[in-house]
Amino acid sequence: MTMSARINPFFEPGVFPTGSRDAVRAFHRSIPTYSPTPLHACPGLAASLGLGQVYVKDEGQRFGLQAFKALGASWALHQIRLMKPGPMTVATTTAGNHGRAVAWAARQLGIPAVIFIPAHAAPARVEKIRSEGARVELVQGTYDEAVQHCAELSAAQGWQVVADVGYPGYLDIPNLIVEGYSTLFQEIDEQLAEMGVPPPTVVAVQAGVGSLLHAAVDHFRAKPVQPMMVAVEPLESNPAFVSISTPDGSPALSLGRQDSIMAGLNCGTVSLAAWPTIRRGVEVFLTITDRLAADAMRRLARPAVGDCAIVAGESGGAGLAGILALLQSARLRKARNFLGLRPSTRVLVINSEGATDPDGYRRVVGAADSGLG
Repeated sequence: MTMSARINPFFEPGVFPTGSRDAVRAFHRSIPTYSPTPLHACPGLAASLGLGQVYVKDEGQRFGLQAFKALGASWALHQIRLMKPGPMTVATTTAGNHGRAVAWAARQLGIPAVIFIPAHAAPARVEKIRSEGARVELVQGTYDEAVQHCAELSAAQGWQVVADVGYPGYLDIPNLIVEGYSTLFQEIDEQLAEMGVPPPTVVAVQAGVGSLLHAAVDHFRAKPVQPMMVAVEPLESNPAFVSISTPDGSPALSLGRQDSIMAGLNCGTVSLAAWPTIRRGVEVFLTITDRLAADAMRRLARPAVGDCAIVAGESGGAGLAGILALLQSARLRKARNFLGLRPSTRVLVINSEGATDPDGYRRVVGAADSGLG
């Protein structure tokens, strides 16, 4: 397989208002360890790419958990507790970050948590989940097989599933998780205003099962002036790209082996809760190589003069890797021109995770430049 881009034939132009997220933001502000994560302007990186500006929202510093996921997990669990105040055990499936977030949020509430994770996951990610007091169940197989196992065992045990992927009969809680992610994008608006700089004209977001991308579309498509949206996936885990390529844009299975270094994006299906919004709201769907993900990690770790160093994990650098692919690949010229990537373009990417697998990060970036001590 080679990198590919598809301009969305099902895109629906216009403004799509969303409900107020004030209660979500107020809840997150009530958490003692809450503070907005940094939004970095990277003019040196932008100049090297021939762009007007690159903004990087750095979620590697969120709640000390090195990923954005706790925004969704904490809000969802807060809402679940309001509806179900009695004793409960929560369960979820993860490639690492979401599971740790659920375990962390459950620990704050004194709730037991059981986290299902593919057995091939990086040991560091498994141990970080255990460090939050959760029970970890290693599942032989893919992420999607772990999702099924979690659903079946949770139903048998009476556990409350808190997954960020929607599937038949399970759609409400993934939408709560998406609501939780809205805080990230509200922070971006406030930070851009504080910096006195204009908003992005292109936003590139990791796809995965689609919850973060869903939140991004909800936020930006509610604005009267909207950036163009790009969904970025690994070649080997590309369910959104495959889905948008079907005759009617219906959810379809990834064609890859789900073995990308971008572990947080290794999934075979899109969330059924997220897909309708993604299908109508994203202009371009893009698949990228692991090589470009590694290149993005190194560019952020070894910044141009005037930029700050950013620790981005393999999945964290995927949005920037998508921009690199669009700028470098002749195969993607049509999509590049469609997006209008030029010296006046302002790009926003989300560093969705820090070095959640420190050994893997050092292999890509190099020990001397890892910034991990």
